[in-house]
Amino acid sequence: MDRLLRESGVDYAKVNYFVEPVGESKLRELIAKMGISPRELLRKNEAAYRDLDLGNRDLTDDETIELLVERPELLQRPIVERGRRAVLARPAERLKEFLEAG
Repeated sequence: MDRLLRESGVDYAKVNYFVEPVGESKLRELIAKMGISPRELLRKNEAAYRDLDLGNRDLTDDETIELLVERPELLQRPIVERGRRAVLARPAERLKEFLEAG
């Protein structure tokens, strides 16, 4: 991802969510920019996902956001934000499409 951003000439700042956690308001902003549901950001292969039995729980959007803020290991990444848009850049092809769309 870093290489693709550099090759595209895009200035960017990398944020490690474990060092600089994403707060609730920023997470809500990113979700709105991506146009997805909070549940789509859950990492289903993460041990915490299984431990919390999230596959069998019907969480509200607010509960999911709260969980993602409290447990950053559950947050899908990387998320790339540019202006009024954002994308979950997984797989990497999504980032390329995102950059090409301007």
